[in-house]
Amino acid sequence: MLRTTLILSALVAGAQALASEDIADQYPQSELYSKPVEVVPHVFSAIGATAPPTYENSGHNNNLSFIVTEDGVIVVNGGASARLAKALHDEIKLVTDQPVKLVINENGQGHAMLGNSYWRDQGVDVLAHVDAVAETKHAGDSLLIGMERYNREKAEGTRLEHANLTFEDRYDIEMGGVKIEVLHLGPAHSPGDTQVWIPEWQIMIAGDISFHERMPPIFAHTCTKCWLETWETKLEPLNPTYLIPGHGHPTNLAQVRRYTHDYLVDLREKVGAHLEAGGTLDDAYYVDQEQWRGLDTFEELATKNAGNVFAEMEFE
Repeated sequence: MLRTTLILSALVAGAQALASEDIADQYPQSELYSKPVEVVPHVFSAIGATAPPTYENSGHNNNLSFIVTEDGVIVVNGGASARLAKALHDEIKLVTDQPVKLVINENGQGHAMLGNSYWRDQGVDVLAHVDAVAETKHAGDSLLIGMERYNREKAEGTRLEHANLTFEDRYDIEMGGVKIEVLHLGPAHSPGDTQVWIPEWQIMIAGDISFHERMPPIFAHTCTKCWLETWETKLEPLNPTYLIPGHGHPTNLAQVRRYTHDYLVDLREKVGAHLEAGGTLDDAYYVDQEQWRGLDTFEELATKNAGNVFAEMEFE
């Protein structure tokens, strides 16, 4: 446990220095943006760029994780392409001889599921929440086209493949003596957001309910009020010691609370005050978010986020 604490402390301490969209590919010999690290014993994660998906980062701008047990490996996130999924698989083979037995998509976004085609070709089942699969069936073609556009020849071999297993509230797994809970705690960032919780090891692979080091994107369909309710009533009571967010380095609950929950609370308060004062959408884009300027993707997302929260809160 001391070794685990030291590893996590080093990751947290070095995170601000390492997480920047200006940093070049950290693992140029691989399609992966960075080499997987062992966050706690038996749980690894390849940390993605805290930047939008690009040709340079091969769409690896989220965290691709895997759990090694004595009876097989569970992968969390299919990856943004078949080639990226294969690159992760190559790294898994360097760690263990155990086969990959299950892939879990954290939601229905492209970087969570476009690599499903590789895994299905290996005969591996893919699990996702029913809402995530509904999203991929609705938007999958556009997700694939978008990835092909930025990834060019790196998109080779990728086809649209939906998860073949689904769940609603939870999906319990016991593998190699390890109990793993696949959870949908409630509405948050994207349809079907999924959390992978290992109570014995006190680690959660939290997916996009949590962001670290980069600004959370708020989509037109995102309910920030629901996200905060899910966080406060379902995530906080679990109180994981270790947490791998959807984006950014592994850390602890307090850190992702600061950069996710507290950001959402602050933005809603600013937009709410703007509405109370009779403000318009045109001005809402420029509510004060200066305290969050240090987060990666601030320039890309801050004004969009404010506009989407205004549209949400206008009729609450």
